[in-house]
Amino acid sequence: MAEYDGDGGGQQPEESSRSFSQGPHPVRHVVTPFMRTGRFYARSWQAYLGREADELPIARPTLALAAQAFIDEFVLMGFRLVRRMSDPQGFERIETEAGAALEFYQRNGLLENTEGFFAAPPPLTEVTGSQVTGRRRSHQRIVFDSAYAPRPGEPGADRWLSYGGNTREYALVLRHHEPRPWLVCIHGSAMGRAPIDLRLFRAWHLHEDLGLNVVLPVLPLHGPRRRGLPEGVSWPGEDLVDNVHAAAQAVWDIRRLLSWIRLQEPDSPIGLNSISLGGYVASLVASLEDGLTCAILGVPLVNLFELMAHHGAGLLSRDDPRSQLLEKVAPLGKMLSPLSLRPRVPAEGRFVYAGVADQIVLPRAHAVRLWEHWGRPEVHWYRGGHTGFFSSRPVQQFIEDALAQSGLVSLSQDTTIPPTPITPQS
Repeated sequence: MAEYDGDGGGQQPEESSRSFSQGPHPVRHVVTPFMRTGRFYARSWQAYLGREADELPIARPTLALAAQAFIDEFVLMGFRLVRRMSDPQGFERIETEAGAALEFYQRNGLLENTEGFFAAPPPLTEVTGSQVTGRRRSHQRIVFDSAYAPRPGEPGADRWLSYGGNTREYALVLRHHEPRPWLVCIHGSAMGRAPIDLRLFRAWHLHEDLGLNVVLPVLPLHGPRRRGLPEGVSWPGEDLVDNVHAAAQAVWDIRRLLSWIRLQEPDSPIGLNSISLGGYVASLVASLEDGLTCAILGVPLVNLFELMAHHGAGLLSRDDPRSQLLEKVAPLGKMLSPLSLRPRVPAEGRFVYAGVADQIVLPRAHAVRLWEHWGRPEVHWYRGGHTGFFSSRPVQQFIEDALAQSGLVSLSQDTTIPPTPITPQS
């Protein structure tokens, strides 16, 4: 990576001469959601009155829609307060490693070969299962070795493998006694915990009312896979190379899980259902795996590094080295994007839904681009923000219709969508 020029202070260390933004004052963090929501509301009126032509439907601005955007901004504020930015010393390691990663993937011909980057894992044949009994229901919890390892010489490999709790994969399984179709539900950021995942996916409704076998895997660095992690480690996170390994391992783990399902019931169809970060993972898996019946992508993102750069722009000045680094690693974001792959799930099994007021994963920058890349399949634009899918009955109906249209389930029976009172997390 190219060095950044200093300010001429010859006796000071290099990192002292570089302009690191401190980020907004904590009070500014609290005020920011109100300011940004106000700007969203004003822009929405401008678009509505101007009737600008766009692939994204124009929703009439209302206070309820602004409230949805505010919730997203409030969630973003929480992420910003909890996930600290690196200091100059920590950034030096991140920057050096990101530069080495760019060189490594370029040298091995992977920057322009997304399918080659995501190596096919070996089949999963052995899992450890245990029964979890609740007050009214019971489900199975399975655990297995991920077996993921970075390539020899890949930057950040030793550190990634040192995250001991992440080497095991966990999943909840709601299974019928007789063969049934399977639905793999891939969660979003800050999820991966049984009570939240079961509710946000309405897993018991999918299992009991729609007759599906439901599997809820845990993504890398989430839920029980966070045990023993050093402070500040997360996915998504500021460590760019960790983000690369997390994406690779997430896709690897889901593909291993699919191989285990096929071993259990070779003739049963399998579909994917996903939320946010899980939508990103699902879109990659659906572009690498043959034989899937459907892929439902909820509020999906298509380029993690672009998303980080967008939100970083509100915290960092343009001359901050951290902003500049995100621009330089753009090839990594493209290498990890489903837009660099051709979807393999049948056209009639592709579905996308997203919120017109989403302030976390901006729909024009992500959902619209993925929808177009996937051949403009069935899509539902709901009146809400990123987390608004949970309280949207039309979204839940869209998911059920998608499962029926793809042939994964039959909706001939009464499938009333039950309300679930819980505050959603992204």
